[in-house]
Amino acid sequence: MERKPLVGIVMGSMSDFDCVVETTKLLEEFDIPYEKIVLSAHRTPDETIAYAKSAYERGLKIIIAAAGGAAHLAGVIAGCTTLPVIGIPIKTSTLDGLDSLLSIVQMPAGVPVATVAIGKAGAKNAAVLCATILGAFDEKYHQKMLDHKESMKRNVLENMKF
Repeated sequence: MERKPLVGIVMGSMSDFDCVVETTKLLEEFDIPYEKIVLSAHRTPDETIAYAKSAYERGLKIIIAAAGGAAHLAGVIAGCTTLPVIGIPIKTSTLDGLDSLLSIVQMPAGVPVATVAIGKAGAKNAAVLCATILGAFDEKYHQKMLDHKESMKRNVLENMKF
């Protein structure tokens, strides 16, 4: 039986999945069920808004939005839902993702988007942030975060003398 997704991953284009695959790997490691979809704030605005407005009723707890360039996807979604939205700025060829970062992080008061780092580090941190948010209300995910932090600590300690 397939579990109901808790996290929705929205990408501005299919090419964003090269980065977002890092998010999916960690969500799977944390055993967090997710769904993924390609929507564009500019090319499919009606569908993007409908997705955001239906997310809560469908049982999602968090939405991750990954986009490059103008990167308005996270902001449009945040404007249409009460769920936490995490924005992943995708690295671009013109400004190395700085354009994406600024488009996602510069939200008006009252419409927050939790913005992570540009690229693959941000994609990983989006999954960690999901587990952290869910862990605040669910012991299973809280324990997964404790285990994750302990694993990172062990890795550093094992490699401190080289």
